[in-house]
Amino acid sequence: MVGFDPAAKALSPEEAALAGSASGLVTRAMISPMDVIKIRFQLQIEQLSSRSPTGKYWGVVQAARRMLWEESVTVFWKGHVPAQLLSVCWGAVQFATFQFLTEMVHTRTAYSSQKPGVHFVCGGFAACSATAVCQPLDTLRTRFAAQGEPRVYRSLRHAVSTMYRTEGPRGFYKGLAPTLIAVFPYAGLQFFFYNVFKSLPLLKPNEPGNLHNLLCGSCAGVLSKTLTYPFDLFKKRLQVRTYNSFSDCVVRIAREEGLQGFFKGLSPSMLKAALATGFTFFWYELFCSALCRLKEARRSE
Repeated sequence: MVGFDPAAKALSPEEAALAGSASGLVTRAMISPMDVIKIRFQLQIEQLSSRSPTGKYWGVVQAARRMLWEESVTVFWKGHVPAQLLSVCWGAVQFATFQFLTEMVHTRTAYSSQKPGVHFVCGGFAACSATAVCQPLDTLRTRFAAQGEPRVYRSLRHAVSTMYRTEGPRGFYKGLAPTLIAVFPYAGLQFFFYNVFKSLPLLKPNEPGNLHNLLCGSCAGVLSKTLTYPFDLFKKRLQVRTYNSFSDCVVRIAREEGLQGFFKGLSPSMLKAALATGFTFFWYELFCSALCRLKEARRSE
């Protein structure tokens, strides 16, 4: 069960952090290609049309083929080291904070820790905490995924030293404002919809780690991403390109690319969100179940 549940065997925040980091590691390795494709779409400036594309990428399959042809299969794991660090760190902080907050709600308020509304608020604050800790890793991941050939950054160490020398410490936190604005509702909606879908009799039996969790997580991811997508695009643009401010970024995208510019890369993002959120909850519940069984086995010894 995601979050504190008084009716079940509750995990400590430390155990939730362990399960969350393991879930992030496995999920990141699986969905990295879709993430790289999504970032390429988001950072593409040219106007696109479905039948007469003028941009470099105009479809998920076309983009994958072109990237494979031009840069080899390793292109789909560009920036994988900082991305893995991000996923492991993010998963640990987010799920540990979520477990802690839902337990506080149960012990210090009259609200049930398993209500969808509680999961929305706690999930939003948990994601904000993870963002504050992991933003530098997210910026590095985006820079690596966005670069083509020739490469701007030769390695993670080279990227850190170059960015620090040319942009200072603030360079690692580019896009933080729109990220915080977007991440609260996005993560909150993920936990909210996952809670709602889990309560529906979609599939049985409802056991940790089964197909039911994967399906509920995927649906939650698609709905959450669609509702909050433009902010994710603003964040990526601010991390890689130069704008005077957040408002300048929004105005320039609207003026130069039109309304459709706010939704560039939505298709691969929805696919990625379905896979990422689905597998995150799938693996998290699976690892939580394994930790509970391990604790029971140690107690019985």
